[in-house]
Amino acid sequence: MNIEFKELDLKIAKYMQRLSIPAIRISFAVIFIWFGILKPIGLSAAIPLVKSTVSWMPLFTAETWVDIIGWWEVLIGVFFLFKKSTRIAISLLFLQMTGTFMPLFMLPEVTFQGGNILLPTLEGQYVIKNIMIISAALTIGGSLIYSKK
Repeated sequence: MNIEFKELDLKIAKYMQRLSIPAIRISFAVIFIWFGILKPIGLSAAIPLVKSTVSWMPLFTAETWVDIIGWWEVLIGVFFLFKKSTRIAISLLFLQMTGTFMPLFMLPEVTFQGGNILLPTLEGQYVIKNIMIISAALTIGGSLIYSKK
């Protein structure tokens, strides 16, 4: 009985391993395309946070930066759809993530309750959850190692 369970467990684990990277890539595509496109069409709940974060940036208005960031996210999602462009997607994602964490430092009054870093607001949680996105991107990146044949 114990041997049968171990065999079943191994089969399930191998199945999960086979699906994991494509599932993360597709999830990233859905999330980045969906959330990204909402910014330039003015329907993202994150727009006020993004505008507050980028208002100091040169060259463009905060509204233009929202559009640029939104389209950048759409590009990330599109690049995750195709295995050959995954490295580009990961590079764009890591650049985007540096900006995503800016509100934690620039707007602590918005991202933390009473300035307490142990009490994130909804906006703070929205930013902090990106740690998981970074971890998943590292997992995908680690799977791209070329095998010698």
